Amino acid sequence: MNSIGCRLVFISANTVVVVVVMYVAAFLLTSKTRVMTLVGNEDQSKFVQIRESRSNDTGGSSTMYDDDAVARELAERVRVLCWVMTMPLTVQSRVKYLKRTWGRRCNKLVIISSVANEEYGIVAINVSEGRNHLTEKTLGGFHYVYKHHFDDADWFLKTDDDTYVIMENLRYLLSEEDTNEPIYFGHHFKAINKYDYSSGGSGFVVSKEALRRFGRAGNDSKVCRQTGTYGDEAFGECMGSLGVQLKNSTDKFGKSRFHCFPPYNHVAGALPSWLFRYDKNGIKQGVDSLSDYVISFHYVHKQNMDTLEYLLYHARPYGINHRLRDLNQH
Repeated sequence: MNSIGCRLVFISANTVVVVVVMYVAAFLLTSKTRVMTLVGNEDQSKFVQIRESRSNDTGGSSTMYDDDAVARELAERVRVLCWVMTMPLTVQSRVKYLKRTWGRRCNKLVIISSVANEEYGIVAINVSEGRNHLTEKTLGGFHYVYKHHFDDADWFLKTDDDTYVIMENLRYLLSEEDTNEPIYFGHHFKAINKYDYSSGGSGFVVSKEALRRFGRAGNDSKVCRQTGTYGDEAFGECMGSLGVQLKNSTDKFGKSRFHCFPPYNHVAGALPSWLFRYDKNGIKQGVDSLSDYVISFHYVHKQNMDTLEYLLYHARPYGINHRLRDLNQH
């Protein structure tokens, strides 16, 4: 093989599938199969760092040569604060990757843990770690954002530290919504008790009015459960009690935008049986089940975030221009 400054390695079979779904989602390619190579993890990380050093961009796309005027306009008009739930053990393995990839495109990024970390800008709330405390941590994170950052954005996105989010596509979904309405979006699950709720891992985004209602009454145990496991379910019950509606996030063709698992799982159908039982819109699998304007994937670890960053914002099929489409439901 030819060497021109950096070593190229053939990607694995699983990554080929990831390449295919990312190309369909980001650039509307045909289904014609392409064999690709990727920069090795070490060199790829250096490439990301070099790209960051050339740009102070925190709103539009991170590419150097593309016309990202639409993305930049949306970043100014649809202001999204991202708050990420992490813990001390995963700072090095997760937080550092999200900060140098998709986190840079949030209008404001707030990372919340039980222990502060000055190097990574992590703030602490008074909560214990562990699954038994996910409700306290989820509600506590939203209380922190309401108290300290309510005026910094119009929409407020909560994710885990291993969630990858395509911010341009999230802003597109929100661009036709009214943040003064009590609404939120995410991967839509059926109600376990009274109200539908959104998967925490896929990320969910609440309007300013939804956060306002939560900030004013969300600490009332008669309205919102304050402790226990399944923080996403507890938050959904809280939103329902506050009159906040979980809206459908699929595109106009019924294709999914928020995802509980990595791209490979959704493309290959490697999904747990419980997901089929709980999914509100009837979970599907394969490339054709994913929206071209996909928003998020969960369980994206370490260099996989760099891989998605490269495929979405740097890899290009020569001679194909991306055409904007109207995929929102009206």
